[in-house]
Amino acid sequence: MTKIFKYLSTTLLSLIFLLSLIKVANAETTVSTEIGFIFNTLLLLICGVMVMLMSAGFAMLEAGMVTSKSVSVICAKNIGLYAISGIMFLLVGYNLAYGIPEGGYIGSFKLWSDASLIETGYSDASDWFFQMVFCATAVSICSGAMAERVKLWPFFLFASILSGIIYPIVMGWQWGGGWLSSIGFADFAGSTLVHATGGAAALAGIIVLGPRNGRFGIRGEIKPLKLFAASSVPLVTIGVFILWFGWFGFNGGSRLALGTFEDAVAISKIFVNTNLAACGGVVVSAIITRFFFKRTDVIQMLNGALGGLVAITAEPLVPSPLTSILIGAVGGLIVVFGTKLLLSLKLDDVVGAVPVHLFSGIWGTLAVPFTNTDTTFTAQIIGVLAVTITAFIASFVVFFIMKVLFGLRLSKEAELIGTDVAETGVVAYAIRD
Repeated sequence: MTKIFKYLSTTLLSLIFLLSLIKVANAETTVSTEIGFIFNTLLLLICGVMVMLMSAGFAMLEAGMVTSKSVSVICAKNIGLYAISGIMFLLVGYNLAYGIPEGGYIGSFKLWSDASLIETGYSDASDWFFQMVFCATAVSICSGAMAERVKLWPFFLFASILSGIIYPIVMGWQWGGGWLSSIGFADFAGSTLVHATGGAAALAGIIVLGPRNGRFGIRGEIKPLKLFAASSVPLVTIGVFILWFGWFGFNGGSRLALGTFEDAVAISKIFVNTNLAACGGVVVSAIITRFFFKRTDVIQMLNGALGGLVAITAEPLVPSPLTSILIGAVGGLIVVFGTKLLLSLKLDDVVGAVPVHLFSGIWGTLAVPFTNTDTTFTAQIIGVLAVTITAFIASFVVFFIMKVLFGLRLSKEAELIGTDVAETGVVAYAIRD
């Protein structure tokens, strides 16, 4: 009897000990508030750096797409607009976006300052940096579309207005808790708030500027591409891959948290869906150009990848992997036929920014209710119209005023010799013995 009692006691104590270990292990799976704060802040900083690298991607893509006599100016525009965006987002942009009253329309014209609290979940500075590189992305979209005929300093002036005022206001309508947020509009990482905003501003710019000299004939026919050939297709390809890489930070970081099991799983799924949407955009662009135009157009394949990425950005978490491929594929299709539409309208978009960012951004935002039942088509349509129309009209007015007051476009002589010589005096591709 004693042996049986001793055996049962030993077994019971062992079970209690094992259960206590399990309890400790379970407790350790939930991190403390401070550890969660650290992980969330680290996520925003790392993803913010990845998004910053997209500025290099835009610079390479645009430098490769313009003619060889306009490459140095593209480099100047991209590093200039990034610096301007940082300063303007500090001075007024952040608080215009995030100082909006709940359900309101505009924040305050105040300098950003750090007031980090552990209850926020991440440091204020990490959030400012992450949001600032998004702002620079929206401005970068305009650079390539208007290339080879816009004056450098008027462009810098517009970059300061877009980054400091226009973008923060429309972005704040959703992410800052403004009126679009109150009606249920959904845009996870910015298909409309970032990309369509930049695309609408670019469309306004190319309308006010007009096409490059000689791009279209007297009767509107498209001139042979040789005179306007891309300076370096390999450079465009490198730029697209850099943008593709940065997009994982763009979409993954928009989760804003990496402190739980659910966060880690969600970010992993966002990475997968983001990648597959780009793949869908590439493949469909290749198929369409081969089938309809008898040539596999590498430029459209590259832009197709970007169109897929823009499209999935509005909702990269909820769709299944197969649905993400479909969303990206439609984005690629829109890029191909959107490019043809602009040419038929005699609108000269040098890099295809409007089809990629405006058209595909609208598609991705309107597609959200197909997979996310928490939003409605009505809210999505209202949001798309409000943001794109506001961004287009505001940008058009700014460009038109600049055109009237001090000129927006380079002279014909300057276009002929190239913007590198006319604007910077630095020739990107000098032939030496």
